[in-house]
Amino acid sequence: MSFSVTLPDGSKKDFDKAVSVKELASSIATSLGKAAVGAKVNGAIKPVDYEINNDVEVAILTDKDEEGLDILRATAAFALEAVAKKEYPELHLGQHVADKDGFYVDTDKKDQIKVTELPNLEKAIEKLIKSGQPIEHVEMNKAVLADMIKDDPYKSELLKRVEGDKVDAYKLGNFVDFGFNALLPNTGKIKHFKLLSVAGAYWLGKSSNPMFQRIFGTAFFKEAALKDDLKRRAEIKERDHRTIGRDLDLFFVDPKVGAGLPYWMPKGATIRRVVERYIIDREVADGYQHVYTPVLMNLDAYKTSGHWAHYRDDMFPPMDMGDGEMLELRPMNCPSHIQIYKHHIRSYRDLPLRVAELGMMHRYEKSGALSGLQRVREMTLNDGHTFVALDQVQDEFAKILKLIMDVYKDFDITDYYFRLSYRDPKNTEKYFANDEMWERSQKMLKGAMDDLGLDYVEAEGEAAFYGPKLDIQTKTALGNDETMSTIQLDFMLPERFGLTYVGQDGEEHRPVMIHRGIVGTMERFIAYLTEIYKGAFPTWLAPVQAEIIPVNNEAHGEYAEKVRQELAKRGFRAEVDNRNEKLGYKIRESQTQKVPYTLVLGDDEMKANGVNVRPYGTEEENSMSLDEFIKEIDADVKSYSCEN
Repeated sequence: MSFSVTLPDGSKKDFDKAVSVKELASSIATSLGKAAVGAKVNGAIKPVDYEINNDVEVAILTDKDEEGLDILRATAAFALEAVAKKEYPELHLGQHVADKDGFYVDTDKKDQIKVTELPNLEKAIEKLIKSGQPIEHVEMNKAVLADMIKDDPYKSELLKRVEGDKVDAYKLGNFVDFGFNALLPNTGKIKHFKLLSVAGAYWLGKSSNPMFQRIFGTAFFKEAALKDDLKRRAEIKERDHRTIGRDLDLFFVDPKVGAGLPYWMPKGATIRRVVERYIIDREVADGYQHVYTPVLMNLDAYKTSGHWAHYRDDMFPPMDMGDGEMLELRPMNCPSHIQIYKHHIRSYRDLPLRVAELGMMHRYEKSGALSGLQRVREMTLNDGHTFVALDQVQDEFAKILKLIMDVYKDFDITDYYFRLSYRDPKNTEKYFANDEMWERSQKMLKGAMDDLGLDYVEAEGEAAFYGPKLDIQTKTALGNDETMSTIQLDFMLPERFGLTYVGQDGEEHRPVMIHRGIVGTMERFIAYLTEIYKGAFPTWLAPVQAEIIPVNNEAHGEYAEKVRQELAKRGFRAEVDNRNEKLGYKIRESQTQKVPYTLVLGDDEMKANGVNVRPYGTEEENSMSLDEFIKEIDADVKSYSCEN
């Protein structure tokens, strides 16, 4: 036997007998042998005891590699399973995952594991780590393993999905499990870990299946890295729009009445309404004609547009109306706006024709992917389409981009960059088949950005199926990269739907269609704002702009109502807190609800026709006349977010 192992630097090592990953690492350097936690063998993750006996490419993994961290976290998940099974013998295990976010294990028992039980599980895992018990990597006959786990219906179901007669498994004492690429050789190599939380999760992500208890955790090789991660997670928790939405009573989602279908409570609806009115006013001022179009459309329109062919998995099943007509809940608004264009004969004098709508759409998202307002099944898109002549593309592109950046300024969005998204030249099957169109439109988009002198990155494979686009990428408060706005060039849909306009020469010409979204969907945008502001919305967006608190309801209640009415007459959103609670409690409650201005009214304020103002987030108390306060809050609202 003789074979060669090719290392990442291109060098080769020759062997005449089988070697384990650990032996290979030690042959390169003694320190590497000690540091090895696994390897990538021809791209596949393998444990340190994996034997190599043929020509392969190998990269040794250590604690400095992302894949090495995945192995550590998988080992921590395995340890959690073993401990949980010992602590709760009746418990059944489901899926386990280890990735860049940490790890989780799905569990099921009559009384689900509570978050208060996690410290006890942590102690049991710590004891297991200190004992340094070996984790044995074994190749087992599938039938033998099936017999060992026959009392666990979910593991048995997962095993049936494994191909072949042999299964890679791992043993820790009497506990055995499978489905891991690689684990560390003993529990003592698990360094720093933390069990984080529990949450419900449907078995295999299907809402018709039983609800499991998912235990989340994370692990690191270094204590400092764990501390940094826990600090980051605390920041995420503080900003999580789902938590803030619950605490401020903005919205809720109840899976019992519809997963992924948010209900907007009065305060959340107020924020949304302010955003919608703002966007509509900005667009109308910029020359857009706002329309309403149905959420249902004949399926044939989506077959013509290409959505049915390219987007079917994200669409709800068609509805058979019984007379041969098939209606579809729309996943996109563009075919609807095309019908607006087609309703009249168009002339070159009509162009650019700008059509906009806050259009409700529906997309089929799997239950496991749904999250608050970020991932929903029903959404309202701030959508617009401009129909232009070819020589108008660049000017219209620049006009749309200016509108986007003006809107960003008002919302104080500053952390963003531009991404030109092209089709993948190596995988053109998922795109509209017209090489000339793609070359022309991509060159046109790039030329427009270059003429504007704006920096951008280029990304192949991120285009829409019908054309290239400019994506404006933002950093969310949680550090995620997300598309906020988009401008897309489209030569395809005007051709497929036979769109024309009469030119100056009296002949018919094909328009170019520009798709654009300023702030995306209302749901995702308000989730973004909630997290950016931590729920402390600037005054112009705050659902309650002023909380009015009478010192004594009987003595000052009437004056408090008068102040509210004066503010309401001028368009400000104010409420009177006339609950039978102590003054200090009501002031703290107003701060907890993050109301921009708390107005406390007592004898002095009533006599002077004034207010005592306590701005949110400060220790200040300022007495002023009601007229002075009205001027102050008016200036605050008109400044948007920029000067708060």
